[in-house]
Amino acid sequence: MKTSIVIPVYNEVGTIAEVIGHISHLYPNAEVIVVDDGSTDGTREILEKVVQDNRQHGIQALFHEKNRGKGAAVRTGLDQAVGEIIVIQDADLEYHPEDYPVAVKLIEDGYADAVYGSRFLGPHRCFLFWHYAANKLLTLLCNMLYNTILTDMETGFKVFRADVLRSLDIRSSTFDFEVEVTAKLLKRGYRVYEIPITYTGRGYEEGKKITWKDGFRAVWAIIRYRLAD
Repeated sequence: MKTSIVIPVYNEVGTIAEVIGHISHLYPNAEVIVVDDGSTDGTREILEKVVQDNRQHGIQALFHEKNRGKGAAVRTGLDQAVGEIIVIQDADLEYHPEDYPVAVKLIEDGYADAVYGSRFLGPHRCFLFWHYAANKLLTLLCNMLYNTILTDMETGFKVFRADVLRSLDIRSSTFDFEVEVTAKLLKRGYRVYEIPITYTGRGYEEGKKITWKDGFRAVWAIIRYRLAD
């Protein structure tokens, strides 16, 4: 099954070239779609050069003129993807492309419709207690309302059957994407698996962008999608 890797990126000038290079080396036959979400730190210029230098490897870039959010960038990439499997890869170095094969095989073998990589089941950097606690609280709320046993709902490592992801009609533009996609998968009875992954978390001084405000929005989104699509 052909795999498309969608990379939403916003102001990751220090990592974007390395992420793309790493993925293209590991998976030369995959379609790689990078969506720049209105970066202002030089990411766009680096991305344009990387794509020009690697055009023969099936790497393409799409550009938002202003910042619209992760969900919007994912939707833009999904509109162009042709693969039967969609991998969402953040543009930092927190998630490791080496973990793709296990997730992809679960889908190819017919077990899963979506696979989440859990940061809490595999090796992970130990820091940021309150960030950890917020993730656990959000996941617990999700499990209670949707009758599931996820360990990491907010993970940025998600792999889908392309037809399943498209059927969800995702509308979120911000980090609420993580909640909306999870809620709709569970409410519609799709088979969601989790696998352990290696997670190299960043601090805010290293470029981490999600904040406590996103946490409050996520709580509201978990409740809202339980009540209505």
